Amino acid sequence: MSIQLTIIVLYIAVLFGISFYAKRLAANGSTNFLFAGRKLGPILVAVNVAGLAIGAASTIGVAENAFTTGLAAGWYNAAWAAGALVMGLVAAAKYREMNCTTVPELFERYYDKKGRVIAVFGLIIIQMVITALQYLAGGAILSSLLPDIFSFQNGMIISAVVFIGITLIGGLWSSGLSNIVSVVLIYIGVVVGTYMTVANQGGVGAIAAKLPPGTDWFGAVGGLGLATVVGWFAVMITQTITAQGPVQIACGARDGKAARNGYLLGALIIFPIGFLCALMGMAAKVAYPGIKATMALPKIIMSLDPILSGTTLAALWAADVSTACTLLLGAGTLFSQDIYKRFVDPTIAENKYMVVNRISILVIGIVTLWLAFNAVGILRTLLIGLSLTTAFTVVFLFTVFAPGLCRRNSAFYTTLVGMAALAAWQTIPAVRVFAHPIYLEWLVCLLTFLAVSMIDKQRIPVVTTKPE
Repeated sequence: MSIQLTIIVLYIAVLFGISFYAKRLAANGSTNFLFAGRKLGPILVAVNVAGLAIGAASTIGVAENAFTTGLAAGWYNAAWAAGALVMGLVAAAKYREMNCTTVPELFERYYDKKGRVIAVFGLIIIQMVITALQYLAGGAILSSLLPDIFSFQNGMIISAVVFIGITLIGGLWSSGLSNIVSVVLIYIGVVVGTYMTVANQGGVGAIAAKLPPGTDWFGAVGGLGLATVVGWFAVMITQTITAQGPVQIACGARDGKAARNGYLLGALIIFPIGFLCALMGMAAKVAYPGIKATMALPKIIMSLDPILSGTTLAALWAADVSTACTLLLGAGTLFSQDIYKRFVDPTIAENKYMVVNRISILVIGIVTLWLAFNAVGILRTLLIGLSLTTAFTVVFLFTVFAPGLCRRNSAFYTTLVGMAALAAWQTIPAVRVFAHPIYLEWLVCLLTFLAVSMIDKQRIPVVTTKPE
């Protein structure tokens, strides 16, 4: 058995060992399975946030982008860190104190049933798109690490099996405890991998001298442009407030203070990784200029010695594991809580509800694997999908901070128009008057929300905390 294969096998064994331990913690009801019994302290909140953030897009996707645009691709992780910071300062404690489970649940609590329905379908789509990208990156990593064993396609399948299996076994407890190992591995692998890659190519100066002309490789915005970078910050701050993954982590905290402090610590953990991966993507541009951009990070890492390359790629795979588990759990929660339990069987017994949760995760996992075989451009696909969270964020912020402007129909029509705007962006070139769809989304969602506030006369109830 090769060194790289040994490392991967050991890592998988550790993950499943943690998951079976977590199974005992998650055994007593859906709250334990979906929300870790609402017992996560700030450290576990932080590693869950970091594990969710540092996934395919933050590693493979950043290097893929840096391969053509330069070091500025690392701003993606900085944008994620900014999102975690804002979530910690503005929303995390609010979610925990309101004792909610999902954003659609809040929509029905303060608005109406149709607001919940449209929100849950939009959020499930987002979760599934992002999860699919983790499989894509997982396939790239395994096929690079062990090309004699894994093709790109069966690498995705194996990744999916591990991701789904871990999530099914222990729920949020499994994800949370696994993230401790994953985040440590990510930092060790990426930091050491970056140092060795740069050293092997003669330093940053030598890399800079060999990069092709025509791109400001080390510029503040590189080949991206200021509007694109600002758009990333807008997207990540927007999605962190209302995407189910971040919301579920906040709801799993033991109290509002733990939720807030966990997100603030998570922001510090997330920030550096992007620029390190971007630097390795640029090193790959020098060493392997003809390769597919998606393979930039796996390819450059495989140029290192076997132990280091195996550890580093295991770390990158760890990033996918940690992100995918939280995303799968979030998508399953949305279906089981906001569709099945709300509309199909409201009086469902707890043991049957646990079965529904696990079946939902399994089915969504299989569907997202199919999506992965049809995905292109990790970072681009991710950012477009996350733009859809704008409608939910606009509604949430007005609900909590300006309830006097909220009306019963605000959630439904703001979400509907946000979905229509994104669909138009994807299908009608004339609509693309901005550098990124997030700008269009914020404009139309704000205008729609304010228009409804002037037309609809039925106000929402006062926002309050909800007892445990």
